[in-house]
Amino acid sequence: MASFTKWLGAGLGWSFGGPIGAILGYAIGNAIDGFTKKDIQGFRRQAENYSNGTQSGDFEISLLILSSFVIKADGKIDPRELDFVRAYFIKMYGKERANHAFRLFKGIIKTEQVSVRQISLQIRQQMQHASRLQLMHYLFALAKADEVITPDEMDMLHKISGYLNINPHDFTSIKAMFYKDAESAYKILEIDKSASDNELKAAYRKLVKKHHPDKVRHLGEEHLKGAQDKFLKIQEAYEQIKKERGI
Repeated sequence: MASFTKWLGAGLGWSFGGPIGAILGYAIGNAIDGFTKKDIQGFRRQAENYSNGTQSGDFEISLLILSSFVIKADGKIDPRELDFVRAYFIKMYGKERANHAFRLFKGIIKTEQVSVRQISLQIRQQMQHASRLQLMHYLFALAKADEVITPDEMDMLHKISGYLNINPHDFTSIKAMFYKDAESAYKILEIDKSASDNELKAAYRKLVKKHHPDKVRHLGEEHLKGAQDKFLKIQEAYEQIKKERGI
């Protein structure tokens, strides 16, 4: 248990307060035998020593909780989605840390009567916009893990996006990175096919600035890979349109 408590207490800032803190308290009790109220209070005191800025641990906990909403949105828990969560965390954090995260996730996913609005608003209040965009990118990848996105899952993604104050253009752009159609490249760049070449270039420059991996560097090196993947999709969309137009 000592290694788990060390992992959980390290790098967590604001996420031990509010509704997220309540979920963590419940999840810890369900996932790990032997945790007490005193243990959880100790984590809270440790978290108070951190600044209000988002730490790697805060982002990690936010991923786990929002993932649970998406996975349960269609009324069932698909093993492929659980496998995706585990594989994603192994890729980002390594096997040991991922194992700790997944143990906690098993407790989180058992929670009932939790408000996605309250959770999302807490994240919105504390987390920078670029980090919230990265959260949505991950959630779309999760929804795609079982190859079919249900209307309930899409509705949940819309809700989370709205509560996180992510505008419809950004939502459509991130969605187009995973759900391809004839106009996906234009949707990723948040423009219409009728846009001029100058408008295309301006849109690309705007998105490069908004989604540059350096925007989430404060979360730690482990989160740069996901940001770089998203950044690459923007570049690929731009190059595709330039090739089509002969620019």
